[in-house]
Amino acid sequence: MKRVVVAITGASGSIYAQRLITKLLKINDQWSNLALVLSDNAHQVWTEEIGPVNFNDWGIPIFDKRDFNAPFASGSGKYDTMVIIPCSMGTLARVATGVSNDLITRAADVILKERRKLICVVREAPYNLVHIKNMETLTLAGGVICPATPSFYSKPTSIEQVVDTVVDRVLDLAGFDVASFRWGSNA
Repeated sequence: MKRVVVAITGASGSIYAQRLITKLLKINDQWSNLALVLSDNAHQVWTEEIGPVNFNDWGIPIFDKRDFNAPFASGSGKYDTMVIIPCSMGTLARVATGVSNDLITRAADVILKERRKLICVVREAPYNLVHIKNMETLTLAGGVICPATPSFYSKPTSIEQVVDTVVDRVLDLAGFDVASFRWGSNA
């Protein structure tokens, strides 16, 4: 059973995190632990893009970004998957350069050092050379860069369906079994 931490940063794209958490809660037979950590800016951006939310309503343990006693702040916590969604370029830069100044960056550092799955759903356009170099560094360190770039093969007809083309890809990358559009099938 997977032990998963989801981190939400202040990049635009709160709907990606919302849809990921919603889908993870529906496949709760595929994970044993799910935890959440948010940056300060994540709260502000979420409210601006989606509206007010009480994150406690999901029934997921939420850790303060300064809580270095969180179980996923150490390799002995055995969390095997971390998804940073959306991942700001500032967070990406701190992870890529080993700056562990909050729980999000510390947890990402732990996941990388333990050779576990780190998926960063970057949400920025266009990329500058610093962004690209940081993505390269993170990829070379074992992380997965999954840009929040939707696909349209499935002919989505709503914002949620467009977002789900990215979220389903993230779930696939994390090793979850999800029903999703598959190229070459009629699904």
